[in-house]
Amino acid sequence: MEELLEILGELHPDVDFENETQLVDDGILDSLDIVSLIGEIKRVFDVTVTAGDIIPDNFNTVQAMMALIERLEEEA
Repeated sequence: MEELLEILGELHPDVDFENETQLVDDGILDSLDIVSLIGEIKRVFDVTVTAGDIIPDNFNTVQAMMALIERLEEEA
């Protein structure tokens, strides 16, 4: 999770990602952030996020993002 938190911290250093629960719904992460995040997830975790995975529920919390990454790692 530390690697994901580092990626998110580079996008928005002023956000408490560990405690925020509505990153997409509250507009903290916008579409450009999600595109950047997906690229970094691919680079760091060596997984591919598909179009079907790009839903708010998968990006609203760090925990949801880690669950997505772990699922994609298992499927690889």
